[in-house]
Amino acid sequence: IYRVMRPGEPPTVDAASALFETLFFDSERYDLSAVGRVKMNMRLDLDAPDTHRTLRKEDIIECIRAIVDLRDGRGEVDDIDHLGNRRVRSVGELMENQYRVGLLRMERAIKERMSSVEIDTVMPQDLINAKPAAAAVREFFGSSQLSQFMDQTNPLSEVTHKRRLSALGPGGLTRERAGFEVRDVHPTHYGRMCPIETPEGPNIGLINSLASFARVNKYGFIETPYRKVVDSKVTDEVIYMSATEEMRHTIAQANAQLDSRGKFINDLASTRKSGEYTLQPPSNIDYIDVSPKQLVSVAASLIPFLENDDANRALMGSNMQRQAVPLMQATAPFVGTGIETVVAKDSGAAIMAKRGGVIDQVDATRVVVRVTDKLESGDPGVDIYSLRKFQRSNQNTCINQRPLVTVGDTVIKGEVVADGPSTDMGELALGKNVLVAFMPWNGYNYEDSILISERIARDDVFTSIHIEEFEIAARDTKLGPEEITRDIPNVGEEALRNLDEAGIVYIGAEVEPGDILVGKITPKGESPMTPEEKLLRAIFGEKASDVRDTSLRVKPGDFGTVVEVRVFNRHGVEKDERALQIEREEVETLARDRDDEIGILDRNIYARLKSLILGKKALKGPKEIKAGSKIDEELLNQISNGLWWQLAIDDEKCALDVEALNSQYELQKNVLENRFQDKVEKVRRGDDLPPGVMKMVKVFVAVKRKLQPGDKMAGRHGNKGVISKVVPMEDMPFLADGTPVDFCLNPLGVPSRMNVGQILETHMGWAARGLGQSISEALAEFKRSGEKGPLDDAIKNAYGEDLFNEAFKPMSEDQFVEAASNVVDGVPIATPVFDGAKENDVNEALEKAGFDRSGQSVVFDGRTGEQFARPVTVGVKYLLKLHHLVDDKIHARSTGPYSLVTQQPLGGKAQFGGQRFGEMEVWALEAYGAAYTLQEMLTIKSDDVAGRTKVYESIVKGEDNFEAGIPESFNVLVKEVRGLGLNMELLDAVEEE
Repeated sequence: IYRVMRPGEPPTVDAASALFETLFFDSERYDLSAVGRVKMNMRLDLDAPDTHRTLRKEDIIECIRAIVDLRDGRGEVDDIDHLGNRRVRSVGELMENQYRVGLLRMERAIKERMSSVEIDTVMPQDLINAKPAAAAVREFFGSSQLSQFMDQTNPLSEVTHKRRLSALGPGGLTRERAGFEVRDVHPTHYGRMCPIETPEGPNIGLINSLASFARVNKYGFIETPYRKVVDSKVTDEVIYMSATEEMRHTIAQANAQLDSRGKFINDLASTRKSGEYTLQPPSNIDYIDVSPKQLVSVAASLIPFLENDDANRALMGSNMQRQAVPLMQATAPFVGTGIETVVAKDSGAAIMAKRGGVIDQVDATRVVVRVTDKLESGDPGVDIYSLRKFQRSNQNTCINQRPLVTVGDTVIKGEVVADGPSTDMGELALGKNVLVAFMPWNGYNYEDSILISERIARDDVFTSIHIEEFEIAARDTKLGPEEITRDIPNVGEEALRNLDEAGIVYIGAEVEPGDILVGKITPKGESPMTPEEKLLRAIFGEKASDVRDTSLRVKPGDFGTVVEVRVFNRHGVEKDERALQIEREEVETLARDRDDEIGILDRNIYARLKSLILGKKALKGPKEIKAGSKIDEELLNQISNGLWWQLAIDDEKCALDVEALNSQYELQKNVLENRFQDKVEKVRRGDDLPPGVMKMVKVFVAVKRKLQPGDKMAGRHGNKGVISKVVPMEDMPFLADGTPVDFCLNPLGVPSRMNVGQILETHMGWAARGLGQSISEALAEFKRSGEKGPLDDAIKNAYGEDLFNEAFKPMSEDQFVEAASNVVDGVPIATPVFDGAKENDVNEALEKAGFDRSGQSVVFDGRTGEQFARPVTVGVKYLLKLHHLVDDKIHARSTGPYSLVTQQPLGGKAQFGGQRFGEMEVWALEAYGAAYTLQEMLTIKSDDVAGRTKVYESIVKGEDNFEAGIPESFNVLVKEVRGLGLNMELLDAVEEE
């Protein structure tokens, strides 16, 4: 063996055994890792500790035995797609691998240095250079395939992006090589990876989402929780199991029927064991699922009636919820699944109270809480929550937080203090509840188009705010530094109307395409300046002709209002007026926070001081206090709070307490002051800018986007469509009471797609609205006459007798009225995934609300007033506006940039490109025999350089004669052929003769 592996070396027994040792048993050469050892122990039934990370002789023998057994037909072949054989490599592990690579590079560099320097005199810092290690880490975070730009469209997309599992990336698969088996759903995905949420297209099945309750254990295997069953009784003990451990047990489903003591009601229950589904008696069952939604991901568990949808549509539904744009006014769905609050809290969009307390101050930008929970010593007992106002997310949507509390409210730990984007009272709210009718309308909802009422556009129901960021940097060029200024050559005063004296647009300016946001001039020169010229230039100022205008202008198609400006200066560069103004505002905000904290600290401390000294005797004090007088309210009111400390008290223990309190007060004041000074120092310091950049300005422009034809909308069941027309309210179909519907959807979009969940949701929403309507009427009656009976009945009807007695009975009258007025638009209904309302429950809810069990209503034509021939399904449905807005896609070009080599126009909106006239379009023109149009398309509208300039000139002059020349791509072809060694020339026919 040694001869084969090391040919040309003299084979000796020692050398061979040494090679063998290092190859197999040397821990320096390789590391099985703890996971490797654990998996090996499992597969081969060994009991080596997971600290033993190299092979042993026993391992090799067992491996051979296993292979021989398989050859003889004993044992099982491993399933490569089993989740016991696939593990999650988290960011820490990937980072560790990168760092190891960096350390190896560093080691090599150190070894090289050591060979070339005097070892006696050298210091460690001369040998060690940490750059390779730092570079490896920077490269990992900067350009790794798995280091992604966070999807921040709405809170849900943020949560799902953070819970993503990818089989791609370094050390993983590639799209081309992954077959069907890898992408397919495997029985072991149950409760670990979501079978529904995965992208459509080339990545399907390679990118997955973690299931709702799954977690990753220390070895990187995904675990899912189960409740233990003992003697056919379900206990509350929860155990997490990986896919391999689960194979040995019989597990029942979460919706198995149990009695009040947790015993199984039926004699047989549906169970699974090692991938097989069977019916088993309760005595054989070891575990039971913790919840029916444990097998789906967060996004999928937000879809009500998911169990009634086809899987492909459910996939689209869960993917499209991630693209919903946060609307100006968020509204929680009437029909939800009960998990909305959890998502809103865990996403961090809504702000929760860190500690219990009383609200001390509230305004739009911050909430100040005086903490009433037990405090550590040295803690001032103030929590300040700064709210994010109109900030831009990664996807240009708007992040805006609004306070939900008022001064004097008591909050407990974990209670929602402020709503964020797409949250309503701490619940996730991605869209709006709207009144829909499933009926065609003049062909305007052909092929999934959507017809909307003018009310939706007019009342800003689906209006969202989008914030665009524009950035410009002033660099130090060879010809001199660029300058940000209002003094721009050849630009009229009208164009500068929105700029301040520093040349930066002011906040609140309405801007449109072509407007200047930041004025900037760049020196242009034929030759770099000599030092003398520089000096003269510095003394006498610029010559106007030497600079050109390189200002930041608004891109075509962008309108809006300037909402924020940020100015970044390099260290040591003098700040302009605008930068100083922004800095002053930031410092003022910090000072306000500090003053509030000190104010609350003062109140707390002086209240404690008062309770200590009231009723005691003052031995001496400030000059207006007589020695020996008793300390009471009146005496304390005579002198200012600050002088209370000077009262000397006859009670020694009390005097010590006062002394301790005083030192604690001073300490806390110092802490707050130091923290304030640190923050101010950070604000005033310069910024780290890229090399060569002296100054950078960022301008944020916000725009309101109303719903308009061409925008994409969707429901939660994969039912998507594009708006085709906005119809006046009076022309929309209306109900018997005169209410016009908001949306008309095509009924043909339902049967073939098999997402019936949307119909059940529509019925349930209709019932929710009807119940809300009856509570609204009863509430109005109660406010008018004080008669509480009808209101009680309406709430009992909606919520049921038990819940009414449990939740509504104990309330005070004010709380009761507030609770009732919260549900007048519609009574929220939770129908959890796989455990929600069945068809019968929907029918009963419709009946309770006073509607027909069919969920259909008589509808009238808005234009003629006549009744339609048959009843129509009308109801309330939750719809989302998706981040595919027509304003971002519309694009037009007259002339613009051209590609360097082919001289053809660039493509795409981002490059201001043209439309591609492809092979098939050419065939169409050929089929029509439109020879001149075709020639024009292929030459002067594309890459005939001389021709297109001539055409431009003749159009400007008002002439209409032009001719086509030779396309540039022909010359490229000729050069290509010459590169192959064939001299191809184009000769003129006339010259030939």
